[in-house]
Amino acid sequence: MKRGFIDETVISVTGGDGGNGIVSFLRERARPHGGPNGGNGGRGGNVLVVADRHVKTLLELSRRRRIVAVNGKHGEGSDRHGAGGVDTRILVPVGTRVLDADTGYLHADLLCDQDNTLLAAGGHGGFGNAHFKSSVNQAPRRCTAGETGEERRFRLELRLLANVGFLGLPNAGKSSLLRALSAAKPKVAAYPFTTLSPQLGVIDGGDGSTITIADVPGLIEGAAQGAGLGNRFLKHLMRTALLCHVVDMTTESPESDCRLVENELQNTDLPLIQKPRWLVLNKADMLSESAREACRKTMSQRFPEFSQTHVLSALTGEGVREFSIMLLKHHANVTI
Repeated sequence: MKRGFIDETVISVTGGDGGNGIVSFLRERARPHGGPNGGNGGRGGNVLVVADRHVKTLLELSRRRRIVAVNGKHGEGSDRHGAGGVDTRILVPVGTRVLDADTGYLHADLLCDQDNTLLAAGGHGGFGNAHFKSSVNQAPRRCTAGETGEERRFRLELRLLANVGFLGLPNAGKSSLLRALSAAKPKVAAYPFTTLSPQLGVIDGGDGSTITIADVPGLIEGAAQGAGLGNRFLKHLMRTALLCHVVDMTTESPESDCRLVENELQNTDLPLIQKPRWLVLNKADMLSESAREACRKTMSQRFPEFSQTHVLSALTGEGVREFSIMLLKHHANVTI
């Protein structure tokens, strides 16, 4: 797995403790009965998690598992209240899910820039003796301690925000197609597992419309049981409205390749198989016109679950523009 891309981590968060109240009495020569003037303690700082579009991974948090907010200051004499602790803001990528680490309860799903939620509340400050002064108790000698800040554990999961997801075997050409369609520059080479972490690309429709595409590492047989890179990155396709299954037309059996990935998709516990799916037959430049058509016809017949079949070449760009136009049209219909 790419070291710089971390999409899950567990953190412990603790709100700041509230400051203590204080017992104090006014001592001035001219005012022998000055009375109580012990101030209250300040509230402890809160811990909040904030989605920030400039943050792309949970790497920083994976190195910082325990986060404690600032404590409130203690009260002082002369009716001086303690200052409240500053809130601690944890910055995470947009698309981060916040779950209770013990129960799995979804605490928040941060879908927009600057979305935020409270993770751990700071404790209330204690009362100084001035707070307890009354008509029947003119000189209270009572104060209270500040409350302890809340302590909780959360699991943070990043799920990329994308409209379209690419999936398929390693070397099917998903990364090359992503590069041909968008400004993304994923690493491309002729060996397995080139893509070690999800990649994002954007198609610009030229009229203000855009589509974000997610390309996840290729699946291999047994991925659902952990073979290769497993299927842990499939969760990044959960927010997509459309899946494009990219298949290499030039292999010995494109049908077997396609069936393998479809079976792995069926075996995952994520409901991805229920999403609309298109079949994308790549590397058409390496086949004759008749061979392309024969492959397209056979695959369309054998896999009726795909609502559309596209034949293209990510290398030469043949059919790529037409494919991008269809993606934009699909996105417009889904958005409306």
